Parts: sequence; C-alpha cells; structure tokens
Amino acid sequence: MSTPEKIVADEKAQLDFSRDMSYGDYLQLDAILGAQKPLSPAHDELLFIVQHQTSELWMKLMLHELRAAISNVAADELGDAFKKLARVSRIMEQLVHAWDVLATMTPPEYSAIRPYLSNSSGFQSAQYRCIEFALGNKNAAMLKPHAHRPDLLAQVQAAYEAPSLYDEALRLLARRGLAVPVSHTQRDWTQGYMENDAVEQAWLVVYRDPKQYFDLYQLGEELTDLEDAFRLWRFRHVTTVERVIGFKRGTGGTGGVSYLRKMLDVVLFPEIWKLRTAL
Repeated sequence: MSTPEKIVADEKAQLDFSRDMSYGDYLQLDAILGAQKPLSPAHDELLFIVQHQTSELWMKLMLHELRAAISNVAADELGDAFKKLARVSRIMEQLVHAWDVLATMTPPEYSAIRPYLSNSSGFQSAQYRCIEFALGNKNAAMLKPHAHRPDLLAQVQAAYEAPSLYDEALRLLARRGLAVPVSHTQRDWTQGYMENDAVEQAWLVVYRDPKQYFDLYQLGEELTDLEDAFRLWRFRHVTTVERVIGFKRGTGGTGGVSYLRKMLDVVLFPEIWKLRTAL
C-alpha cells in the first residue's frame, strides 16, 4: 500500500514555492485571514466577524454579476444575462444558509460582544445598498450613511442614479414592440418604481404566448427566481436577528426586527408577481 508521502512523490506535486506564486499568494490570504480583529474577549466574536466579512465577499461577486447582467439586458444579450442572473440567485442561496451559522450564536453570547460594535451595523453596508438600488429599491436617505466616505458615496450614488435591472427589462420589452408606457422607459431613475397596469398587460402578452416571446418569458422567470431568493435572504435575516436579539433596537439605530419586517413587504418586480393571478 502506498504511503501518503509516496503518493505525493509519485504525483510529482510541486512543493517548493520560494520562487513561484503559491495558492496563498494568488488569493492574498495573508490579507484576508489577517482582517479579523475582534475587539472583545468573547470567543464568539470571531463568528460574528467572519459571517459578515464572507457575506460582503459574496455581495462583491453578486454586484459584479448584477452590473454585468444589467448591461447585457440593455444590449439585448439575454443569453449572457440569464447565466449571470442565475448565478446571482445561487449566491443569494449561499447568503441564506450563512444565517444558519450565525443563528448558533445565543442571546447571551451576542450580548457579550454587542457593546463593542458601537453604532456599526449591516444597515450601513455600501454593497448591500448598491444591490438594493440595482434591484430597484431606491431611497435617497440611504445615501447618507456613506457621506463621510466620498469613495463609497460615489459607488452608491452611481447605483442610485442608474436604471435598475427591472428598468432595463421594461425598456427591452418596449424595444420588442410591447406596449410599455413611456413613463416607465424614460423616467427619473432615482425614484422608486411605481406599479403600472399597462406594464402588467405587456408582461401578460409575453406569458400568454411563451413560444413567441420565449426569451422575454425566460427573463420574467429569471426575475421571479431572483426576487424569490432575495425574499428568502431577507426573511432569514429577520428571523436570525429576532432569535439572537429579540426586539431590541439595532446597533445602527433602527428598530431592528420591526424595521426588517417592514422591508419584507417591499416588492421589487410587482407586475411579474401580479400577472400570475390574471393568467
């Protein structure tokens, strides 16, 4: 039977990286693994930090895919857009399951680290705000937490002023000859989306003849998958927060669970959901 040492030798694996780039070098692991700086003596603070740092990494990838997908839709490159939107939905699944790990933190364990968080809160995540803006949930007040960082403010402001994924989807429908009103293809992109009966009728044309409009029909279902995953992410968030801190106010000053529950009522692509009743 071969020993582990013989297996490695037989495979002729490279073991000397004194002159070549290693796995850790490529991934910048010294910087990543050195970025956890607990402020409290509590054992569980590392879990809290890693949970949120890994979520920010997933959100970085999500934004990379979302921005590219929006550009694809604007350029009528739906095949490329579908691949990216499917990936975004899978990333959201990862973020949903990440809450399962944080939920192993008990209320006393969180109470031990909470004073060290000061006013820092996920509510202030610039990347999360860019995701919400890219999905159409625009709110000018959400620019203010980034006013002290011009670099972050510029990123969030750009997302706030740009057409959302749904805006570009509706503009695509209009380019394909569907009766989407001008009020929803040429508007102030900084304003929150307003549901419109004519938009619902345009989507109904697509859904009543999916063979003729198959790529638009598939776009509608990709949007449905995306919002479905986003709702699960939000719901798992509020459930975990209630489990760990109850109804205490959030460190960022919001009502905590009460605020998060209100966000559950936000519908990103309303006509996509409403048309199902009319079919």
